Amino acid sequence: MLKSTPELLRSSVLPALVAVAIFGAVGQAVAFDDKVFDDKTGVKPQSSPWAVFQFGFSAYKNGHKEQAAEAYKYAAENGQIGATWKLARMYAEGDGVARDDYEAFKFFSEIVDQDVEPGSPEESYVSDALVALGDYLRKGIPGSPVSENEVAAQEYYMRAAANYRNPNAQFEMGQMFLKGEGGVKASVKQAGRWFQLAAEKGHAGAQATLGHLLFQSGKVVRGLAMMTAALERASPADQPWIRGMQEEAFAAAGEADRRTAISLADDILTKGSNVDQ
Repeated sequence: MLKSTPELLRSSVLPALVAVAIFGAVGQAVAFDDKVFDDKTGVKPQSSPWAVFQFGFSAYKNGHKEQAAEAYKYAAENGQIGATWKLARMYAEGDGVARDDYEAFKFFSEIVDQDVEPGSPEESYVSDALVALGDYLRKGIPGSPVSENEVAAQEYYMRAAANYRNPNAQFEMGQMFLKGEGGVKASVKQAGRWFQLAAEKGHAGAQATLGHLLFQSGKVVRGLAMMTAALERASPADQPWIRGMQEEAFAAAGEADRRTAISLADDILTKGSNVDQ
């Protein structure tokens, strides 16, 4: 059965974005720790939000996550969207703080409420937050005011997919069109369009699902090759469902098609062959 439930709040390229944005100043962060943070009283009044954000990043990297959380809260309250995103992630994952999905939801909501235009250096924060909110609304958050709302989830995914070209959101839109969820009418054609867009950005789940659709439509070799290549690229969280789908298709294919598909999968992996339908 074609099914994927991606990990809640999956990781994205944003950690790298944060590192690139801040790394140049991390060396100085340790030097001015005493100017922005006191071990007994916390963040010093009138500190620069950017300097506190830098300190929080340095503290986090050095394992001082409680200090990092306090620094991020100060920076977030003073307009640093990156700090708000870091806090949301920490609460969503229980990383240095007690896990609290509703608290994470509120921080992600603050981010998407910002007036950030596509192309802005901060667009990745908004894009990721939109997907996170979509994931939460798709299932709801037990014990909180956030109830299951697939239509609202679809709207968040669509914003991230269309405005920011987020591959995770594009994959989720493909899933919704494939299953007729979130208030959209089931359409394999529309689903394939979204999977194609995500697959072109290297999204393993989209590549595998698109490959499965191709296999089912009679394009056995191409479909099986895409599923096989996707399995090699997939994260540990996605490998089980992709493997199940690929093995089922592999068992149904003829020996000649299997051999050709394996060779084509190698080409896709080594030569970067495209994923055109």
